[in-house]
Amino acid sequence: MSYTFASATILLLLITDPLGNIPIFANALRGVAPERRARVILREVLIAFALLLVFLFFGAQFLQVMNLSDLSLQLAGAVVLFLIALRMIFPPSAPAEAALPGEPLIVPLAIPALAGPSAMATVMLLVAQAPERRVEWVAALCVTMAVCAVVLLLAERIQRLLGERAVMAFERLMGLILVAISVEMLLRGIRQLARQL
Repeated sequence: MSYTFASATILLLLITDPLGNIPIFANALRGVAPERRARVILREVLIAFALLLVFLFFGAQFLQVMNLSDLSLQLAGAVVLFLIALRMIFPPSAPAEAALPGEPLIVPLAIPALAGPSAMATVMLLVAQAPERRVEWVAALCVTMAVCAVVLLLAERIQRLLGERAVMAFERLMGLILVAISVEMLLRGIRQLARQL
């Protein structure tokens, strides 16, 4: 399965999960003045975008330094995606975390809410599979981050309009799609491993 611009964008949107991040952002920004929230959201999205760009351009060198193969990245990425998808479908029943004092910076919003391990692994995987299409992957990442910014800026309106149940149902649907993608990635990795053996 080779990714297209559209499928890469959808995959990145499923992984960054802007709708699922609405409660995380709302909780973290509770102690921030309402007039500063939009600026903080945009800053965190830009930080996440910059970090993913670094992994997109220098991920191959990172793999070489760590002596990791593209196949190991694909299998690890599939497992991580599968675990994240399961958490989307069956969210943990842990009590809500207390709001952070002051204004959050980088953690936990930019990392790991938007640019988590699975997003980093995915951009590296896209480049590893088709390095000649790097510009396409950058464009897909740009679209993904733009959608994340818009959704998170409109988070309060979305919650009021759809209600928490609808947001939760949509997140579980996205989790189900992500499970199918992760299983496909795992099967593709296993087939590649079998050919190598």
